[in-house]
Amino acid sequence: RKFPWRAEPGKDPNVYHVWISEIMLQQTRTATAIPYFNRFITRWPTLKALACAPRDEVLHAWSGLGYYARARNLHACAQALVKLHGGSFPSSVNDLRLLPGIGPYTAAAISAIAFNQPAVVIDANVERIMARLFTIPKPTSQAKPQIKKLALKIFPAERPGDFAQGLMDLGAQVCTPKNPVCGDCP
Repeated sequence: RKFPWRAEPGKDPNVYHVWISEIMLQQTRTATAIPYFNRFITRWPTLKALACAPRDEVLHAWSGLGYYARARNLHACAQALVKLHGGSFPSSVNDLRLLPGIGPYTAAAISAIAFNQPAVVIDANVERIMARLFTIPKPTSQAKPQIKKLALKIFPAERPGDFAQGLMDLGAQVCTPKNPVCGDCP
């Protein structure tokens, strides 16, 4: 998940960039999303610019990424953030969840990564890691509550965004669905 918005050590990432990347990465491989992300940020460098853009232009720029509800929700969310929050993102998971197109995973990712809030970020990679780490015999689809409870025990209060991204990277590169590289697992 090496994404262009990643901040240098000691610097906070741009929440607008984190949000757009997280929306684009839903059901989309990183390598596919990166050029779209770069074009979006060039075309609409700020939340306000995106909110003011015609919806058809946003949908056209999204063309090829699929799942167009994400683009419609992205645009609606930008407009809601400008109208209801003065162009700023709320930092809490609960407040983020009230916005169009932001579900539990995306809210936790934004809160942890952009705001360094102690939020538990669970995607398919993290579910797989938890299931393997704690030898959960059930399929992950049936073990979600158990996985979340176990994840709550190991997610740190400090640097939760770094921890979440590290787990996501581990799941994408080492603890893969097929042919995991267990010998490289930390």
